[in-house]
Amino acid sequence: MCGIVGYAGARPALGIVLDGLRRLEYRGYDSAGVAVINSGLLSCKRSGKLTNLDKALAELSANGGDGGLVTGTTGIGHTRWATHGPPTDRNAHPHQSTNGRIAVIHNGIIENFATLRAELEAAGVEFASDTDTECVAHMLAAELTALEEGSPHQAPAPAGVPASGTVPNKGPLLGVSFEEGSPVQAEHVSRVPSSKPGEVLAEAMRRVCRRLEGAFTLLVVDKEAPGVVVGARRDSPLVVGRGEDGNYLASDVSAFIAHTREAVELGQDQVVTITADAVEITDFRGEPAAGRDFHVDWDATAAEKGGYDYFMLKEIAEQPRAVADTLRGRLSDTGQIMLDEVRVSEQDLRDVDKIFIVACGTAYHAGLVAKYAIEHWTRIPCEVELASEFRYRDPVLDRTTMVVAISQSGETMDTLMALRHAKEQHARVLAICNTNGSTIPRESDAVLYTHAGPEIAVASTKAFLTQLIACYLVGLHLAQVRGIMYADEVATIVSQLQEMPGKVDSVLDVMEPVRQLGRELAGSPSVLFIGRHVGYPVALEGALKLKELAYMHAEGFAAGELKHGPIALIDNGTPVVCVVPSPVGRSVLHDKIVSNLQEVRARGARTIVIAEEGDEAVAAYADHLVRVPRTPTLLAPLVTTVPLQVLACEIASARGHDVDQPRNLAKSVTVE
Repeated sequence: MCGIVGYAGARPALGIVLDGLRRLEYRGYDSAGVAVINSGLLSCKRSGKLTNLDKALAELSANGGDGGLVTGTTGIGHTRWATHGPPTDRNAHPHQSTNGRIAVIHNGIIENFATLRAELEAAGVEFASDTDTECVAHMLAAELTALEEGSPHQAPAPAGVPASGTVPNKGPLLGVSFEEGSPVQAEHVSRVPSSKPGEVLAEAMRRVCRRLEGAFTLLVVDKEAPGVVVGARRDSPLVVGRGEDGNYLASDVSAFIAHTREAVELGQDQVVTITADAVEITDFRGEPAAGRDFHVDWDATAAEKGGYDYFMLKEIAEQPRAVADTLRGRLSDTGQIMLDEVRVSEQDLRDVDKIFIVACGTAYHAGLVAKYAIEHWTRIPCEVELASEFRYRDPVLDRTTMVVAISQSGETMDTLMALRHAKEQHARVLAICNTNGSTIPRESDAVLYTHAGPEIAVASTKAFLTQLIACYLVGLHLAQVRGIMYADEVATIVSQLQEMPGKVDSVLDVMEPVRQLGRELAGSPSVLFIGRHVGYPVALEGALKLKELAYMHAEGFAAGELKHGPIALIDNGTPVVCVVPSPVGRSVLHDKIVSNLQEVRARGARTIVIAEEGDEAVAAYADHLVRVPRTPTLLAPLVTTVPLQVLACEIASARGHDVDQPRNLAKSVTVE
């Protein structure tokens, strides 16, 4: 959930780290902090947004008290989304060891921190924060001392290392005491050679990581090892940037994209050491390991606002291009749908007799739309599940089940855990993701990347539309492999999809009345959304956007459910947004939703109707009519969602809220 940056090189680290944090602030903005090595360990941190840290650093510099923060060439930085402890100065990262030797930053949750903290406190350690992260700082300091003195170490040794040797009694270490002459693992008493920069620090990190439970990315700097940053990851993102003037670590490539586009994807349970001219990777046992090199195919300008007031506005405007990029190269010369990576046979796909789509938030709504298309095209039963609930209800899965995991970041912890549960039950997993090399695609049997480019605003816009495109392609691929659809039938639908960038663009061209409406609705206490068929998930998505951005009560309903309870919410002037199905594609549903419009208007609702061009039957029941291009029914969410994104953005802006960074939310949810 948090944003982390590290740099070791020849240039001053502070500016590089702060620039990276600005690009990562969407991952967490409860607090921010930095630590730099320069003839000692120098640190500064503040609660609140990154601007508070900038001000504090400026004051230090103006008063001549930065102590070398500005000139040090090794540093780490952090933007926090609070989990353990409130967002205060004392809980901001980095956290230091009691002796002031090391500083640690952390993304994730240490699930056994209570046990570890109790051990540390029993050993006399006094804590300066409420966080789980501080445990790691003190543990690392103890491990460094143990390694440098040849003292015993309490963490489990690697499997296969024989127990041998004895140690004198040196008293409790992290709450564990060793009797004089007691046998210990040989590894525990050996002094780690230090011929390579940071080797002792890396070994200390490995030993600590073997004791940690949960999801974490950790970065540490040591004033006794200048020029070195050591990182570790388990179930939380960490990438390496290889630069000409130094090397980088970050939770997202956007942090260092202004400096290098050459990256290394780290694997699970790996420790990495970077210096100015080297990158060394091992697993948690100390065995050499390798990452996966990749080239970032977008540049720094893609992560800039480009003249827009908000990233969200920029990303809404980028949707035509993002949709086109997701579609590009997906249809072969023979009419076959092409996925990015497929590690499952066509026979396995033909054997699929049930599909689960697992996702969270906006991605879940994309899955709800996908259900209509996949079942229609493949005739395979399809269920859509909230990833956070999936494994806890004990779903029935086997080799003939396909699980489609949708995640913009590829690191969504709830979705990752659902994926792993599915794999344990031998189900096939196909990932839809925007982030190349992230954990969910790496652990899946097949992958379809959305190629939407970086999405900085917390509220998803282009991620949603490109996820819809990807879901359609998955449905078409399955239908074709299973012989339900011929190549020419698939090509016809792909051709319709290829018209969608132009249609989305035409919607964006006529959004000024929607913006004006948003300003008018800014004072409303509540907005309701209704829809039928694929319009129902669109209604849910519209309500979610309004809740996320404007902090208003907003609910989405299946229009047919109004009379079963929700219509009681309608009062005089209550805004009701209605997503109307096409009278051409679903005439029966269209007639029914016209009846729903009449029902809410009869009770005083203010109706905002989204309907396709040429649909005149709804005009009489619309206080505000928003036209979208005529589109095949299953593809309609690609155009009907866009006005709802614009509406939510405008209402939030009119209410004075930060559109890109809504309160209590972060872009990537990397904890359960």
